[in-house]
Amino acid sequence: MTHGFDLERRLDQREDRDLRRHLEVAESVAPQTRFADDPKGGAPAFGDEMLVFASNNYLGLADDARVQRAAELGARTVGTGAGASRLVIGDTRVHRALERDLATCKGAERALVFSSGYAANVGTIDALAPDVVFSDELNHASIIDGCRIGASETVVYDHCDADDLRAEMERRAAGADESEQWLVVTDSVFSMDGDVAPLSAVCDAAREFGAWVMVDEAHATGLFGAGGGIVQREGLSDRVDVQLGTLSKALASQGGYVAGDEALVEYLLNAARSFVFSTGLSPPSAAAAREALRIARETDRADDLWDTVATLRDGLETMGYEVFGETHILPVVVGDRGDAIELADRLRDHGVVAPAIRPPTVPEGASRLRVAPMATHTADDIAQCLDAFRATGREVGVL
Repeated sequence: MTHGFDLERRLDQREDRDLRRHLEVAESVAPQTRFADDPKGGAPAFGDEMLVFASNNYLGLADDARVQRAAELGARTVGTGAGASRLVIGDTRVHRALERDLATCKGAERALVFSSGYAANVGTIDALAPDVVFSDELNHASIIDGCRIGASETVVYDHCDADDLRAEMERRAAGADESEQWLVVTDSVFSMDGDVAPLSAVCDAAREFGAWVMVDEAHATGLFGAGGGIVQREGLSDRVDVQLGTLSKALASQGGYVAGDEALVEYLLNAARSFVFSTGLSPPSAAAAREALRIARETDRADDLWDTVATLRDGLETMGYEVFGETHILPVVVGDRGDAIELADRLRDHGVVAPAIRPPTVPEGASRLRVAPMATHTADDIAQCLDAFRATGREVGVL
């Protein structure tokens, strides 16, 4: 008899379902880089340089000299690490400056920075401890885990369907105690479909029942609404009670944030366990995120991204590919799992990295390649990507 864990068997099961993943070392974080198989302690052996259309570094700021200088200054003036929880001695002027800028950008009274966007979601939902969470069916895993940990009950409504949300709330209201606390949670931009939540309609439905609205702007911060996100683009700052996001995508750093009124932030810094019991975000990360936010707000970097997105979408659709969404995330739908994996593999042979996304991450029959361009991709980069999709699509038989 054994009470241990047969992890090799679990790995074999993942392999059988085409779900086993492997680490791959990137030489740099840039539109073009070289990759190596997991060296497992040895020196990586990098191959030829490849074009990366798989990064969440949407504005291409991760290797921007201005952001790098800001990170270096943060390290030199404050330190490489916060040294402790923010509530102990880890609260620095760099954190406060970033939080002030985030609050201004989000049209909020105050902001609070967490060690990751995942920690922000889990910690916030757990701290609020809602009786019921109404959650979009395609919300990110961090929201799902936050609901599992912190919500007494979770009701999932149809994706981007405010009418179904309202119907679910009506059903719940029929037998609910008036003292129940309800939270409606949705991403603003969905990372696998590239679509946008109908936030105004979601807010309308929530208001009918006196529920709070929480919006995760992970894939929107820095790209819409003068850098704020979809909430700012739609003019909803005063209708969304809890605004979240990450610093690790368009802002090219690490960490997450929550923005809202003074009472919300003051409560979270006392009650969100993922904040209270975590070492503060490193000062270089905070300083880098602040500079990236400034660039996003004060320059036309996002316009460069949108030009690239338009060219790619038009080129892919003209070839005959179906491209979902309406944002900078371009899901190229293939359908069959095997075809998607083969297409991604053949693209790499042409020097282009665009990952295959297959079930259970997406529904059966909806396997796709997730194309994520950066503002720093050149015209030649875009042309090479489109040429690769044309050639490989014919090779695989999906065009």
